[in-house]
Amino acid sequence: MLTPHAALIYAMVIVSGSDRTMTDEELALIGDEVTHLPVFSDYNKDQLIADARACGTLVRQDNGFRKALDAIAAALPAHLRETCYLLACDVAGSSAPVGPEEARVLQLLRQALKLDRLTTVALERATRARWMALHP
Repeated sequence: MLTPHAALIYAMVIVSGSDRTMTDEELALIGDEVTHLPVFSDYNKDQLIADARACGTLVRQDNGFRKALDAIAAALPAHLRETCYLLACDVAGSSAPVGPEEARVLQLLRQALKLDRLTTVALERATRARWMALHP
């Protein structure tokens, strides 16, 4: 069973690795989010690398991606499910444009978290607005 903190990290890691490449920007963002967001205020930051590696190990197992999604959903209280999805969207948006692999992982994550479509569209739009460049 994952901790809620680990579940949030797993969500960010699976989105980052969905295209088989974890960019420096994505890794830096994960580190920044863990360092600065209130949801991680009581998380042992020294555990981040171990949690990210554990996620990678799980995903490489037979049916590991599905197991990771199920573990994320099981570990999160209802009030953190939107936070989880937003963090995953942030990672996907940090290396715009969002590719088909990342979009598919986000779709599977929102299904696993049982988030309604209106909520997820709003979170996705907020992410796009956050990552907009001055000159498109």
